[in-house]
Amino acid sequence: MNDAQNTGMSARAEDVGLSTERLARIDGWMDQWVDSGRLPCAQVRVMRHGQIVYARECGHADIARGARVAADTMFRIYSMTKPLTSTAIMMLYEEGRFQLDDPISRFLPHFANMRVYTGGSRGKFDSVPAVRDITFRDLLTHTSGLTYGFMQAHPVDGMYLDTGVDFQSADATLGQVVERLAKLPLIAQPGEAWNYSVATDVLGHLVEVISGQNFGDFLRERVIGPLGMTDTDFYVPTEKLGRFAANYALGGDGALMQVDDPLDSRYGTKRELCSGGGGLVSTSADYLRFCRMMLGQGAFEGTRLLGRKTVELMTANHLRGDMAAMGQARFSESSYEGVGFGLGFSVTLDPARAQLLGSAGEYAWGGAASTAFWIDPVEDMAVVLMTQLSPSSTYPIRRELRVLTYQALV
Repeated sequence: MNDAQNTGMSARAEDVGLSTERLARIDGWMDQWVDSGRLPCAQVRVMRHGQIVYARECGHADIARGARVAADTMFRIYSMTKPLTSTAIMMLYEEGRFQLDDPISRFLPHFANMRVYTGGSRGKFDSVPAVRDITFRDLLTHTSGLTYGFMQAHPVDGMYLDTGVDFQSADATLGQVVERLAKLPLIAQPGEAWNYSVATDVLGHLVEVISGQNFGDFLRERVIGPLGMTDTDFYVPTEKLGRFAANYALGGDGALMQVDDPLDSRYGTKRELCSGGGGLVSTSADYLRFCRMMLGQGAFEGTRLLGRKTVELMTANHLRGDMAAMGQARFSESSYEGVGFGLGFSVTLDPARAQLLGSAGEYAWGGAASTAFWIDPVEDMAVVLMTQLSPSSTYPIRRELRVLTYQALV
């Protein structure tokens, strides 16, 4: 296979406690997934002690046009946007603007006196009053009672679709979609269950209400810009479209089918609505800069975004036990036993119970097009995986790569 290999490496694996020979096992794994036609491309970066020791990509960013994936290919990172939005809201928390247990109705009055779905259908349903208002912590930990329309696993999911609660495609402002959301029932009492949701989009709107600045502008000026993430934004400018990957899904015959043409994508146009839950495009190099900031306990190359204690709080488990105990994920390749959730990240509690190679305290998340990252403060290591295949539950590639990276530690 012709591929770009070992681009962007900054140290020998052995210099930071990894084995070059064992890391090379990732090569064959990537090739197998791409050569078999199951993935359009794969790109992996492994960093330890601030040094990139594995950097490789293979396959096509755009199969139809014959464009190979490159070191600077831009990808839809979808829910890997969430940690950046969580960072933004926690920067405002550090300024004393709110407390984690404050009700969000303090800033968004339409979220006062919410109701919780108890039965019925989309058109006619029963509900009871919420026992309390949604808090900032509820949003950050996905225990708010909100949901996602795309999962179509609950009648309230259908209500989201019926009323245009879609932060990816709505032709409206962030505030307008959040107001539509506030009129719908919750699927659980606030704080009672873990349900993946549009909560981080609500956080994005809270950023702009609290700061008085458009959310997209705030994220660019306070997070993306200071980190030097020059290829990360809510749209792809014309001069960069040639570097933007196509997105794929499996067709009925099991073959890859393009679902978003990079040259005719909504990402090629600036939109008024910037989704804090899933709107960014980025590169591996850019996302590693965010990982380095987190491993630096809030600081990166002389710039401090967060205080050390804030990072510790964000990456601690805030659930009563693990995610599985608070409601099995309805969208994932994992059951989430042994894995908790912090303020914007999943957090490994017990690798044996999770049946994952790794460390207690590792934090992570992924995107709908099968991208992923994880950060291990115990090993001072971060891994970024980029590809473009929706949905992320199609194949267990994240779990497999996790094994391949950790087994190389010597």
